[in-house]
Amino acid sequence: MTVHPSLQTYADSATHSIEAIADLVKPLAEGEWNRRTPCPGWSVRDIVSHVIGMECEMLGDPRPIHTLPRDLYHVQSDFARYMEMQVDVRRHHTAPEMTSELEYVLIRRARQLRNESRAPETTVRAPLGAEQTLEVAYNMRAFDVWVHEQDLRATLGQPGNLDSPGAHITRDVLLAALPKVVAKDAGAPANSAVVLDVHGPVEFLRTVRVDAEGRGSIDGSPSLGPAVTLSMDWETYVRLACGRVRPAAVADRIKAEGDQELATAILDHFAVTP
Repeated sequence: MTVHPSLQTYADSATHSIEAIADLVKPLAEGEWNRRTPCPGWSVRDIVSHVIGMECEMLGDPRPIHTLPRDLYHVQSDFARYMEMQVDVRRHHTAPEMTSELEYVLIRRARQLRNESRAPETTVRAPLGAEQTLEVAYNMRAFDVWVHEQDLRATLGQPGNLDSPGAHITRDVLLAALPKVVAKDAGAPANSAVVLDVHGPVEFLRTVRVDAEGRGSIDGSPSLGPAVTLSMDWETYVRLACGRVRPAAVADRIKAEGDQELATAILDHFAVTP
């Protein structure tokens, strides 16, 4: 039995990214596991710990009983605290312990996926005791591990997979959040439009339209006379939308046309990951 067809793309994508992560970290010396990554507050070891921990949760393993230190400056919310638990509990694990646990969890997850017979709408556990459908869970895993694969590639100087299956899933996840960024967070005026033009390994053009009531929607049709047009490369878009970099640090890679005040407000609210 294989996973439901609507889950297959997500399952294959997540597996692809986690296997890439395993290949990236396998040859690392002990000290390299402590290198800082673009993910705020997390080292190479921390990202791999997070990936292992979330895969264990997909497997239904009990969460670790662990008390977090009080001095983790990057932990600012209940959601961050939840995610940090699987990370902090592994902070003193050695490189061989990390790679062997990652390898083992990959084997277990492959077995789970081979035997997966649940429907996409099946309700499963989500962070903080919430519930989500299996389809949402698989989608978010594919998104999460691809972004963290890119964190590791940036840190280790090994670019790649910018157009892999996970990249296209990430595009869709990030674009789904864009209407709120433009209409609510940045306060774009009613009956206006904002165009996002992204080029590179994954390229697309999307228009966010704000209706008379101030609600945002997104489509692939061009807009005549948009209030703002933002153009950037795919990697810059991902880094901004995932909170890996501030707009000022990549200003030379962004072209903003139209209402500069609105463009600045949009870019200031561009990060949509928790």
